[in-house]
Amino acid sequence: MTIVFIALFYLGLTLFSMTHVPVEAIGKPTLRAQPGSVMTRGMQVTISCEGTSSAQEYYLYKEGSPDPWQTQTPLEPGNKAKFFFPSIQENHAGRYRCYYRTHVGWSERSDFLDLMVTGFYRKPSLSALPSPVMRLGGNVTLQCVSQLGYDRFALTKEEPQKFSWTLDSQYIYSNGSFRALFSVGPVTSRQQRTFRCYGYYLSKPQVWSEPSDPLEFLVSGAPETTRQPQNMSEAMTVSPTQDHTVENLIRMGMSGLILTLLGILLYEACRSQRRTFTAS
Repeated sequence: MTIVFIALFYLGLTLFSMTHVPVEAIGKPTLRAQPGSVMTRGMQVTISCEGTSSAQEYYLYKEGSPDPWQTQTPLEPGNKAKFFFPSIQENHAGRYRCYYRTHVGWSERSDFLDLMVTGFYRKPSLSALPSPVMRLGGNVTLQCVSQLGYDRFALTKEEPQKFSWTLDSQYIYSNGSFRALFSVGPVTSRQQRTFRCYGYYLSKPQVWSEPSDPLEFLVSGAPETTRQPQNMSEAMTVSPTQDHTVENLIRMGMSGLILTLLGILLYEACRSQRRTFTAS
């Protein structure tokens, strides 16, 4: 009988561990900057930390600071906190992370958000090689040049959504300037593109120069042909929501099997006990 009850105990623990699902998982929050992460000094910016609706307090950390840069307690249940900066300056430039606290515990820290603040050094110049007119499917090289000894240059695409690329600077012995060459392309649409470039130093990688004058692209050539997706990862642009139906069915099936085993063990235990009484 002792062996039977030990087996029943471990089977019960197995059943609990397989069927028990946490009420709420504390996930990693998402950190964003609006209207963008490349901002001119003096502008307003809002950094939002998105967690869960049960978050009781949000914390915003800036890399290099031992204490939270800001904290916020939601006035009403919500899955997001917004940290507002009315006029960003050099001290606001840097790398940020956030996390939040619930009644269950602490969340993971978010991925890093780099907040670049521009407008502190002399602007570089931006030009296209060989020219700012290019054909569909072609490539072009953008040259960012400055007489200042910037360690790196950044190229941003202004429309429709700002993206940025960075490259190490190269010293040009012939004229004593510094430059970076960005390869752009192939161009696959007639949409107008506007680029700017910036210079910065590695000692303060999020503090950028004034922007170069904008460089607009003119695209010429035959209309773009429709390209079929090469694989399923290209065709599926929106990931499907996760479906737990199969997992639940597996849990129910395993629970039923364990309950059946428990019933058989109890039945055998009762039969064995009756035989013992009969023999005595």
